Amino acid sequence: MSRADDDRLFEMRLRRSHADLFDMLDRLYGAHPRYDAFRADLVAVLRRNWQARPKDLKWLDLERDLEPDWFQRPDRAGYVFYLDRFNGTLQGVLEKLDYLEALGITYVHFMPCLQPRPGDSDGGYSVMDYRAINPAYGSMADFEAVTQALRARGISVCVDMVLNHTAKEHDWAVRARAGEARYADYYLMFDDATLPEAYERTLIEIFPEHAPGSFTHYPDMGKWVWTTFNEHQWDLNWANPDVFLEMVDIMLHLANRGAEILRFDAVAFMWKRMGTKCQSEPEVHMLLQALRAACRIAAPAVIHLEEAIVGPAEMIPYLGAGEHAGKEGNLAYHNSLMVQFWSALATRDTGLMRHVLKTHFPTSLPNATYATYIRCHDDIGWAVTDEDAAALGFSGVLHRAFLSDFYDGSFPVSFARGELFQYNPETGDKRISGSFASLAGLEAALETGDAWQIDRAVDRILLGHALIAGWGGIPLIYMGDEIALLNDYGYKTVPEHAHDSRWVHRPRMDWARAAAAMTGGDTPEAKVWHGTRAILAARAACPELHGAVPTEVLDAPLPGLFAHRRAAPAGPLICLYNFTAEWRHLSARWAGDAGATRFTDALSGGQVVPEHGMIALPPYARLWLR
Repeated sequence: MSRADDDRLFEMRLRRSHADLFDMLDRLYGAHPRYDAFRADLVAVLRRNWQARPKDLKWLDLERDLEPDWFQRPDRAGYVFYLDRFNGTLQGVLEKLDYLEALGITYVHFMPCLQPRPGDSDGGYSVMDYRAINPAYGSMADFEAVTQALRARGISVCVDMVLNHTAKEHDWAVRARAGEARYADYYLMFDDATLPEAYERTLIEIFPEHAPGSFTHYPDMGKWVWTTFNEHQWDLNWANPDVFLEMVDIMLHLANRGAEILRFDAVAFMWKRMGTKCQSEPEVHMLLQALRAACRIAAPAVIHLEEAIVGPAEMIPYLGAGEHAGKEGNLAYHNSLMVQFWSALATRDTGLMRHVLKTHFPTSLPNATYATYIRCHDDIGWAVTDEDAAALGFSGVLHRAFLSDFYDGSFPVSFARGELFQYNPETGDKRISGSFASLAGLEAALETGDAWQIDRAVDRILLGHALIAGWGGIPLIYMGDEIALLNDYGYKTVPEHAHDSRWVHRPRMDWARAAAAMTGGDTPEAKVWHGTRAILAARAACPELHGAVPTEVLDAPLPGLFAHRRAAPAGPLICLYNFTAEWRHLSARWAGDAGATRFTDALSGGQVVPEHGMIALPPYARLWLR
């Protein structure tokens, strides 16, 4: 492609997304005194990054312009890991490409890998330099080499880009602290406590145990600084157009290094408004649409995953709603699906799950889909609203407390082994940490040596993997869940981790266990590995699981059964899940009325033969009926 053709393509894409970009920026920054200069600077940044984009990535841009649904296809399956805990470094990833490919992975998320501040960095989310890789993992050249190798195998790389804050050691913060007015305006700083105290009246504490409050006083500066998460994480001032400009430049820099999915961290907190909780304000969605439009101009192969762990009513807009429909995030975490999985397991009743997923979530989304998961690097917050609980006749407060007690193992007859995270005695909020396998009962079952309980724990794990694979979207497997890694209590001996129970579910990858699991056998890890691999392979072969196909929650006739229909044009897929440890018998007529016609199981490939008009479902059964 000639330089003239290259320039013409840029202009075409600029015209395509011009309104999506500048309609938002006009509203956000139109009254700013340097707005006209900002607009010119932004186009220059977009053009410069496009001109610097490697040729192979420009071809990928063109391919994805022609196949815009690439990320919605059922062969997409994700794997999430910390580089140091996976195989040490970026170069170490190259040694494990066969493993990822064998599992059926086509998307990998390198947990925070940009250069963090020294010491406690909130797991890497306190970024000191967005343009450098954490030196413990390698260099930016290593990152480019690894992304290229993964891309050659059809595996896309996702990286974190923290939007709400930087580390206080970031160059912008250092210069702000030194008194440079330009950079002081990159952050939210106050001369006295008057405004911080006014804001605090409606803010929600994120880490009440070890980082209470949302502001930090620095006597050496004579300033109060907005620090939503930790003292070392300074919130950015997105009302300043220069912050937007800087972040667009960084975003495109990472895209040009080979990142194909940008996970925008902590997006809900980006815009501040007095008298609110300063989460999910309308301007947040304007900013995210504008960032998406900028990417479509200069790096259209890249999609955006927006990390907003909020209630359903707040979450859906991050995938584009109203004026932002089809124009904002391409992916957002389906936090409610995860929460409802654990809730239904504990209660052995799917009524709340059915109500929440049917009431609050659309059956399909334009140009977007969910990132589905059962576990991740973070804690589990029990996002069950009082209103949803009341709709089913029980107390939200008591239910949330029950779930915390069940999953920390203190509730009688609980199978789980977890740990509390950030208990807030004022609100009663208790979140939970723990690995998938330990929360699902494998740790406790292995302690007793009860073979039946061990098998049920394995079934619970595979039930979860089947649920996220069959819902639609991109299922994300957290490192080690495919081989049933247990809690790692060694974090308590590491000073920078001891205060944070989330490290209990961030163990180092056990490659000996993985190798043994892959060879097969009767061990829990072998059953989970081969079962997970089979689920992902079955998913890839199901056109009904394309992200654009509607998901319709069904009213299953049994309290422990959850059912939904993938309403594909060529015929539906009926997904059934038994959330109890008992056999259940479902009317074949009900399944037929729901749309099942051939009674083949797309998960196993086998035929389902009703007996006396009933379909037998074993404990924790998972069935995808055609």
